[in-house]
Amino acid sequence: MVQRAEPPDGGWGWMVVLSAFFQSALVFGVLRSFGVFFVELVAVFEEQAARVSWIASIGIAVQQFGSPIGSALSTKLGPRPVVMTGGVLAALGMLLASFATSLTHLYLSIGLLSGSGWALTFTPTLACLSRYFSRRRSLATGLALTGVGLSSFAFAPLFQWLLNHYAWRGALLLVSAFSLHLVACGALLRPLSLAEDTAVGGPGAQLISLLRHGPFLRYTLALTLINTGYFIPYVHLVAHLQDLGWDPLPAAFLLSVAAISDLVGRVASGWLGDAVPGPVARLLMFWTTLTGVSLALFPMARAPTALVVLAVVYGFTSGALTPVAFSVLPELVGTGRIYCGLGLVQMVESIGGLLGAPLSGYLRDVTGNYTASFVVAGAFLLAGSGVLITLPRFFSCFSASTSRPQDLVKAPLDSKVPLPMEMLGKD
Repeated sequence: MVQRAEPPDGGWGWMVVLSAFFQSALVFGVLRSFGVFFVELVAVFEEQAARVSWIASIGIAVQQFGSPIGSALSTKLGPRPVVMTGGVLAALGMLLASFATSLTHLYLSIGLLSGSGWALTFTPTLACLSRYFSRRRSLATGLALTGVGLSSFAFAPLFQWLLNHYAWRGALLLVSAFSLHLVACGALLRPLSLAEDTAVGGPGAQLISLLRHGPFLRYTLALTLINTGYFIPYVHLVAHLQDLGWDPLPAAFLLSVAAISDLVGRVASGWLGDAVPGPVARLLMFWTTLTGVSLALFPMARAPTALVVLAVVYGFTSGALTPVAFSVLPELVGTGRIYCGLGLVQMVESIGGLLGAPLSGYLRDVTGNYTASFVVAGAFLLAGSGVLITLPRFFSCFSASTSRPQDLVKAPLDSKVPLPMEMLGKD
């Protein structure tokens, strides 16, 4: 256990960024590219789109709903053994899925087992990264999450190629081999002890204080609404394009176009989050609004050029909102509570991940197309943007130095200790 008074803003933290980069690729890169399997599974099992959509939705929901377990275990044992165990479970779920003979088998293997593995890997790693950085937190998070964009660019056409050559069972077997690399990523995580940790108490005390914290609860609601519509293009865009007459491979390639734009958006947003004065929540609201608008416009586009432009816009803005979403939380609750806070947020927003894709599939089954699916998805993101406006100091104008996480209150949330006058400033 490395002992530090405050986050080092570098050092071994860059190895944690490298680990988080590959983990984000092997978790959300796989989830985002699962739409390639979607059409194949609908045909193989002769099921409705809504039922097949539950595979990815259960995986997303279990990953997020189980995040508090991963966070609590990481608080007690450190992130390294927890993440390595999660890597084994994620690979095992994909391995068993290759032998499935019904959708129920896929619900249990990919949704439950792999989802449990993802719950033990992603949240502890992002929380560990947040503890290593303060002034560069948004940039570090943006760099780590570029793994999602790069893997989405690579995995969508790769998975389609694997389906064409090895069928869906062989493709899932190879995805299992990819997932096993999460074990090596977990080995890179070195626990870090900060001076703030002694003031926040155990997991139970942290949970109680968070549940009494109004801004944290409103932020959790905002992310839940955002999460409901966020993944819809990665589940149903390929199917929507095939409804418009596109061939499967070009449709999968459009996901890769969005992934490239996503990559650029994450890096740009990470840099802006550290460079632009004021609360990071303001940037998050801006990117979320643009993402919602681009989603709602997808059904109106018919020409290939218009669809490519929308894919670029959606990819950039949806990628840009991700690093700042993770950077807002330490500003609200402090780095000492980041394991508990991030786990609780992921658990609650799993409601959106669970319902989003099946709702989209249901609307498609009822209406016969994906128009309502994309419009409703965009509306959920716009609603989340509205909730973000209610966060503290959203309309305040700070200098850059007073908007940094390390300048916020590090005492427990329910502490009555007054701030020194020199820390109050214009706020």
